[in-house]
Amino acid sequence: MFAAPWICVTCGSHVYHEGDAPPEECEICEDDRQWVPAGGQLWTTLEKMAADGFRTVVREVEPGLLGVGAEPMIGIGQRGLVLRTGEGNVLWDPSPYLDEAAVEAVREAGGLAAVSASHPHFYGAVVEWSRLFDAEILLPEVDIHWLSRPASMEHLVRTWSGTVPLFDGVTLVQCGGHFPGSSVLHWAAGAGGQGVLLTGDTINISPGEDRVAFLYSAPNRLPLPERGVHGVIEAVQPYSFDRMYAHWWTPAIRGDAQRVLKESTDHYLKFMRGDAPEWLAEGHSHGHSHRHGHAD
Repeated sequence: MFAAPWICVTCGSHVYHEGDAPPEECEICEDDRQWVPAGGQLWTTLEKMAADGFRTVVREVEPGLLGVGAEPMIGIGQRGLVLRTGEGNVLWDPSPYLDEAAVEAVREAGGLAAVSASHPHFYGAVVEWSRLFDAEILLPEVDIHWLSRPASMEHLVRTWSGTVPLFDGVTLVQCGGHFPGSSVLHWAAGAGGQGVLLTGDTINISPGEDRVAFLYSAPNRLPLPERGVHGVIEAVQPYSFDRMYAHWWTPAIRGDAQRVLKESTDHYLKFMRGDAPEWLAEGHSHGHSHRHGHAD
């Protein structure tokens, strides 16, 4: 047994901190990629969240992929994805909140063999899930220092770098960019065998579901430099995928995702190089010619 975590209201990170008072600061929020509220650091607990009316939301995203999130939103608001395979299940980007309803839904889905995340902002309740199902925590070596966990959990933590196959056709891929260990999860059997990429915000999907971008920090309006973009693209290039799911229920790229990624990358890099499209330089409006994976 170990003490329940303090949960950062701003980012949703779980911090295992000795004593009756919460930590003075959240290391995640103090980092350049996050932010601390102007009024100061705020903390909560799973018990308080339940008393405040938080509840679990479970939805099928597509066959074999189960979403487990929370309402209302806490922190950045990611919902977790349970990827189900015949060899075992993996939970990706878990929500900061969980309750008995969440645990029961995952148990009915077959439990968990592993828990992982796209980057430290989305570690969420990764330690709680690992403890409940005796599941491995798989995180990139370069970012492992961001994980807060009790000493008793060390035997369940496994680090990796580059790529690591979890099950047949399920692969963790380190892309870098947002964090050095920012990752995606490739699922070859997803989208009816055309492949799915679970991106967190390693690749940021636009609200219109027709393009993507690359960000060092979304809340602080910091773009990802060109070298980082090339690293992301090179990492995912060997994999086939027709869909991309990010960290919220929506948006998603629901078809022709590799084309969307290529065209969006080209567009993004033009701006990063200061090579604004001609229509922008002339002050003309311009409509995007592709939506939801279908060309005009």
